[in-house]
Amino acid sequence: MVRLTLQEEEVMLAIWKTGEGLIKLFMENMPDPPPYTTVASTVKNLEKKGYLTSRPLGNAYMYKPAMKEAEYKKKFMGHVVQDYFDNSYKELVNFFVEQKKLSAKELKEIINMIEKGDEK
Repeated sequence: MVRLTLQEEEVMLAIWKTGEGLIKLFMENMPDPPPYTTVASTVKNLEKKGYLTSRPLGNAYMYKPAMKEAEYKKKFMGHVVQDYFDNSYKELVNFFVEQKKLSAKELKEIINMIEKGDEK
């Protein structure tokens, strides 16, 4: 699948939050939505890219995600790690530590999650 633009991602986040719905409903789930025509155009692009499916409902269309948000995150993060961190999750974590976006407490929590995952 093709990567989403920032605008497409913002619309998709609203769609994932909404589930199936009409464009106006998606706009209600956006913090600062662009004009209706912009969202409608973006939704059509998302459908063409395979991120949405649609079905007619009167003279409108009902849209729903064709991919779960978790699937997109997994694919997107894999690309970020590969493209920007030499395919190293360690380098990704190190970047956030250096940028002071990850505290020692949060890092310990991550270590605990990893250790609990190893116990399974």
